[in-house]
Amino acid sequence: MSTAGIIFANLHDSYIPELTRQRSMGSIPFMCRYRLIDFALSNMVNSKIFNIGVIAHYNYYSLMDHIGTGKDWDLARRTGGVQILPPNVTAYAYNHELTYNTRLEALKNNIYNIDRMEDDLVLMCECDSIVNIDLRDIISRHTASGADMTIVTRRVPVTPQNAKRHIIFDSNRDGRITDIYINPTDITGNKDVSMNIIVIGRKLLGTLVHDAMTHNYTSFNRDIIGRNISNKNIMLYRWDGYYADILSFEDYFAVSMDIVSDPSHRDSLFSVKNRPIFTKVRNSPPTFYGDASEVRNSLIADGCKIEGTVENSILFRGVTVGRGAVVKNSILFQGAQVMDSAQLNCVVSDKNAVVRSRDVLSGCEIEPYYIPKGKLV
Repeated sequence: MSTAGIIFANLHDSYIPELTRQRSMGSIPFMCRYRLIDFALSNMVNSKIFNIGVIAHYNYYSLMDHIGTGKDWDLARRTGGVQILPPNVTAYAYNHELTYNTRLEALKNNIYNIDRMEDDLVLMCECDSIVNIDLRDIISRHTASGADMTIVTRRVPVTPQNAKRHIIFDSNRDGRITDIYINPTDITGNKDVSMNIIVIGRKLLGTLVHDAMTHNYTSFNRDIIGRNISNKNIMLYRWDGYYADILSFEDYFAVSMDIVSDPSHRDSLFSVKNRPIFTKVRNSPPTFYGDASEVRNSLIADGCKIEGTVENSILFRGVTVGRGAVVKNSILFQGAQVMDSAQLNCVVSDKNAVVRSRDVLSGCEIEPYYIPKGKLV
């Protein structure tokens, strides 16, 4: 069966306001040279899904610049390929009709694109999931089981404190979902937590979205999954490989530091045979390391100039670390400059930020210090 892909680029922007003021969740930089959307795009391309729509709402200029024609993901094609799907704004629309904050509202806004799809299945995912997964196995399991919908989950221990951040499912021994808990506050134990990857028949998806428009439903989890558990065959697919979701600025920092420090997690993402993570290719000169530079346990992209000390950190393209400067446990986005003798610890610096000489900036692991884009500190 042919499968189309839908990626939601803006749904959880409010989770990381520090990094999404001028960009979408999907275009947040990650691990030296990638953007968060690269994982969703690469998973689809590696699974032979070549007809992909990226639903964007606002702040999608950097997303358009990053994806371009899609050639870096082998998506520059005569038919199919990748398309940015902006809001379907009409001349007579009221302001409240221009915004959507949920997956279902985004689908309702793009019902025209869903109706004209010719694929048999649709695979939907979001941009805040860090995973390298074989989607073909999910699609095969979905088809073989005769399911109306298949939802990818991971089984993890939950507490009332972290359960309220997730969608949790109960299922029977056959893997059929029997109940759904939306951001619960009183659940403990090992539970199936949604990874926000869903496979569904294209015609069924169109029918459900049209019905949601008729009844003014707004939540995919509550109004589509919850209302259809008893009359639709909704199945689980459990994933037991590496997975991380970005639900806050602190999560972004913690996940990045974890991947830097744990080679097994890094290999689970970037060293999987026949499943590379693609990104936009840029031509940059090699990084320059000065005679007095010291670099330990760090990921450093091309085009940097390192004359100080860098430890347990992530440096994107074009970053400068001056003489005597010390950068520890930090993430510096493209073009950031750390001047001579400055000291950084647990800092996330956005693009083109400048830290002046002899400045000392320090956050902590649970609350990193953030420098906004283009800021002189």
